[in-house]
Amino acid sequence: MANNSTQIIGIASGKGGVGKTTIAANLAVTLAARGKRVMLFDADLGLANAQLALGCKAPFNFSHVLTGEKSLKEIIVEGPKGVKLVPGASGIQHMASLSSTEVAGIIHSFSEFEDELDYFIVDSAAGLSDSVMTFLSACQHRFIVLKNEPSSIADAYATIKVMIQDYNLNDIYLVPNGVPSQAEGQHLYRSINSVIRNFLGSSVDYLYSISEDEMVLQAVKASKPVISFAPASTAARDFSAVADLIEELPLNDTISGGLQFFVERMASNQTASG
Repeated sequence: MANNSTQIIGIASGKGGVGKTTIAANLAVTLAARGKRVMLFDADLGLANAQLALGCKAPFNFSHVLTGEKSLKEIIVEGPKGVKLVPGASGIQHMASLSSTEVAGIIHSFSEFEDELDYFIVDSAAGLSDSVMTFLSACQHRFIVLKNEPSSIADAYATIKVMIQDYNLNDIYLVPNGVPSQAEGQHLYRSINSVIRNFLGSSVDYLYSISEDEMVLQAVKASKPVISFAPASTAARDFSAVADLIEELPLNDTISGGLQFFVERMASNQTASG
């Protein structure tokens, strides 16, 4: 891919504990294993755990960029299959709700990054904070991870409602996680989408489901992506299928080059909210 065709994918969930980071990390590694240039930005800036999912040790993190101690390039660590990881800032409570100055700092740090990327994956925090929506607004495609549990469904719907009604976002895809079968994942999607159609007058797309698989839990405990820990597992096959679909996602030809799109969208959101 040329630099002007970086796909920027935001991965979100209404609530924590639904496997969002596991999915973000495994998709990043699956795409990188295909020779794609992939960067994973752990934008869950209050509870950063993408480095655990990838089995990376990160001496510095995004808080060092915001304070000006380090540049973005200085904190990036290389994960499995060459995934570039921008580590989040674990345990810093205020990071989950960034000030306008801090968002400006993020924009500046990414605008300095010039390496070409095929995929830039943003693992956002759970919930509905302004900073989450700022990140998701700056992405081209948005994946909402959910489980077939009442609280997860309710929170996913609330997130989608805010995205559609308050931020006018589209290109939203559901990714049911931990389902017994693809059929059940599709059923979950259809039931939620009918509610979205009835109450919001809009609709979201279905991407694919990740099967319930004991190997995912074992891989998480081993701090490895399941696609390297158990490449023959059902979940690993599901991630491969999702990667196939990601490679077919439409590119937006009207956007400017590479990460610059993300930076410019972040900046315009900042201007609008400021």
